[in-house]
Amino acid sequence: MKVLLVEDEFRLAATVRRGLQAEGFVVVIAGDGTEGLQQATEGSFDAVILDIMLPGLSGYEVLRRMRAKQVWTPVMMLTAKTDEQDQIDAFDLGADDYLTKPFVFTVLVARLRALMRRGACERPVVLTAGSLSLDPVRRCVAREGTPIELTPREFGVLEHLMRYRNTVVTKADLLEHVWDPRYHGADNVVEVYVGYLRRKIDMPFGTNAIQTIRGVGYLLDTGEYPGTRDEA
Repeated sequence: MKVLLVEDEFRLAATVRRGLQAEGFVVVIAGDGTEGLQQATEGSFDAVILDIMLPGLSGYEVLRRMRAKQVWTPVMMLTAKTDEQDQIDAFDLGADDYLTKPFVFTVLVARLRALMRRGACERPVVLTAGSLSLDPVRRCVAREGTPIELTPREFGVLEHLMRYRNTVVTKADLLEHVWDPRYHGADNVVEVYVGYLRRKIDMPFGTNAIQTIRGVGYLLDTGEYPGTRDEA
């Protein structure tokens, strides 16, 4: 069982390596994000233990690039960051588990073995709605094969609409899932971003996929069900 440990705290890395070696693991250490990414994408590992706060490239960026290169090795994020949003961000990028420091070593070993038993995850499905496609891992959007550049917030709104395509999504639901949970501003910010999306994914292509359901919310129409109309 071969593990890549990407950790810049030398003493911690050495301690974890000794402990894992005693448990029968083969451990390779990378001391920064750049080296970690190279090892993860060019080597063969059963699991990766990846710190978030790294020199060179952050753990988030290493993970994002791994998944963009279609490297599906199970990844456990190991970090001192305890904020819930940090954990959500890690899972959204493709992490398989998340362990905060300080941790109990036996728990690390148990969760690592569980990751290995599950094995590498399958590549996430690319979301489609008619000629529109969205790749959640590569963070790519295209219409009729033409790439479309979106801001992170625009991408989040579109991804949520596509996950619930042909279903009405309320403004409150979009605010809850796309904006920070601590956001307490006006809900018309959703209208603003829907407008941005329409100008990028619909208008240039002569389509009208994002429907406004007056007084309720929005619906991403795939064209599968005749009769859907825009009430805006």
